[in-house]
Amino acid sequence: VQLQASGGGLVQERGSLRLSCAVSGHAVRDYRMAWFRQTPGKEREFVAGITWGGGSTIYADSVRGRFTVTRDNAKDTMYLQMNDLKPEDTAVYYCAAHATMHITTSTSYAYWGQGTLVTVSS
Repeated sequence: VQLQASGGGLVQERGSLRLSCAVSGHAVRDYRMAWFRQTPGKEREFVAGITWGGGSTIYADSVRGRFTVTRDNAKDTMYLQMNDLKPEDTAVYYCAAHATMHITTSTSYAYWGQGTLVTVSS
């Protein structure tokens, strides 16, 4: 199973970006999936998660109301729409698939993408 994250870039404060995570090697519909982010010197931080059918989502307090996680099982892809971006959202964003335990815990995930850098300028 391979995950390919894309869509990162440089954006101004209060701007928007949409990240994508394409999965190959297995059907996305079988997995709970999530986005995490990491900055230098800090642990990987949960951002948003989504269940198999997409009917249930969960967000970190810091992004709730600004970010939206969705999935398209027909395209084997998960998305993260990020609006009203802030400088503190600057990080490398990783997508993860196949949570075996808690959806918000990074160690629960079997598969990871390579990360995509999001930089928000003030």
